[in-house]
Amino acid sequence: MPSWIRKTSPPQDLYEDKTAWPQINEREETSLRQDLLQTAKSTPHAARSEIVEAERKHAARRNSVWADLKEAPLAMALQHLAQLSTVTKQSLAAGNVSDIAAAYQTIGWTADAAALEALTCVQKPEDVKAIEAVLQTIYLPWMDESADYLQSQIQSGKYPRGIASDPQLPQPKAGDCIVFVDGLRFDLAKKLESRLQKEGYTIESAAVWAALPSVTATAKPAVAPIRHLVRGQEVNADFEPSVAATGQSLKGGYHLKKLLKDNGWQVLDRSETGDPDGSEWTEVGDVDHEGHVRGAQLARHINTILTDIRDRIIQLSAAGWKNIRIVTDHGWLLMPGGLPKASLPSALADNTWGRCAAIKPGAVCNETLFPWYWNIDLSFALAPGVRCYREGVEYTHGGLSLQECLVLCLSVSKSSAASVEGSIEIKDVNWKGMRCKVVIDGYTMGLRLDIRTHAGNASSSLAMSDRAFKDDGAASVVVKDDSLEGHEATVVVINEQGQLVGQSSTVIGRNES
Repeated sequence: MPSWIRKTSPPQDLYEDKTAWPQINEREETSLRQDLLQTAKSTPHAARSEIVEAERKHAARRNSVWADLKEAPLAMALQHLAQLSTVTKQSLAAGNVSDIAAAYQTIGWTADAAALEALTCVQKPEDVKAIEAVLQTIYLPWMDESADYLQSQIQSGKYPRGIASDPQLPQPKAGDCIVFVDGLRFDLAKKLESRLQKEGYTIESAAVWAALPSVTATAKPAVAPIRHLVRGQEVNADFEPSVAATGQSLKGGYHLKKLLKDNGWQVLDRSETGDPDGSEWTEVGDVDHEGHVRGAQLARHINTILTDIRDRIIQLSAAGWKNIRIVTDHGWLLMPGGLPKASLPSALADNTWGRCAAIKPGAVCNETLFPWYWNIDLSFALAPGVRCYREGVEYTHGGLSLQECLVLCLSVSKSSAASVEGSIEIKDVNWKGMRCKVVIDGYTMGLRLDIRTHAGNASSSLAMSDRAFKDDGAASVVVKDDSLEGHEATVVVINEQGQLVGQSSTVIGRNES
């Protein structure tokens, strides 16, 4: 139909609403693109007014058929830019460190979320450039101001987190499961929290400050339950601590995992569920790696990453883990087109990262120095504001800003309803050809059977349709594609809300001997 409509000319006077014509939608998108690009020549205040006016003019197109066909990406992005404009009117540069953190947790983080959502809407280079112009004009100065102010407050006081002030770690107990996500920024954690709540989980969140500098080498061991067994060397250009007892570097991860295992923690890969009567450390959803590889294009992959994390939590919960805690090491800055550059003579630094630098022993510099989390006798330089020691960097971390340093820890538990349903046990899985019959023991009311490749993802179903369990605890489904015989899959039991309450690994078409 669109191709036929394009062969006609839109009526000039007959209809007030001409949104049915693709030519008009394309004309409006072109006009909007030009308006967004022009914000690069405006002040932040003027650009916000221009965005508000554009939203008034183009908002209705989000309800058109062309929006449904993904042919109005800038109109879709505009709602997020309007949200960004509203939030960034309010400066975070006020009060003490606690006041700044409170303002960010209340409303500030939504600016980061809106910037990412706007980038998610667009793919064409010319559209990305238009979003870039707005973010550089509105979002970047707002981030820079808050980071500058935060850094000035930290200089006059003390960073909220240090190894000496960290609380004593409790001993591992049965049912403890720590899920580490590298680079789960505050806004992403809020989005993950919402997704898990929709699955019926109860979430308790706590804002925490990352260890400085906010790089994985320093900050990951600081959230591990064996941090009391780690120390910082006297000389370190990589911000990498070591095993206190042996001096072995934690670089590469081997010795961190060994410390965990030696101190009563199971270390599981991304598909294992382990023994819920013990204590577990597992890792999933490497946001940080994707950011370094993709730069600003990370935005379009966030939803996939969060889905993987959600599915992993559902899998662990269904396996019997009672106390699941999601932790992360740091957040990050993201700016299409690149962050502004800060100058640092290479002769002064042993190692220059994006946002921080190890200064050579004895070197005299004008940079602001901060103590290393693992050894306060060692200091490092931090780039001011949201500047970067490297040119043209779109994604980075390691500095001192709200986006990099204030993160959320999420404690996940089943709701009371899920706990009742969680008492079910899969007693038997029996294949006859491509038909799978499953028998469960326990609560069966409202429960259904499915076969999936990914337990927590309903779209990965392989069955012709899911089926309700009978009163005797039995149900059967048929896998629709017989070419899948011999492939691994997961038998899942779901409730009426689609929440996962039980699972068991299987091989399609085969019974265990």
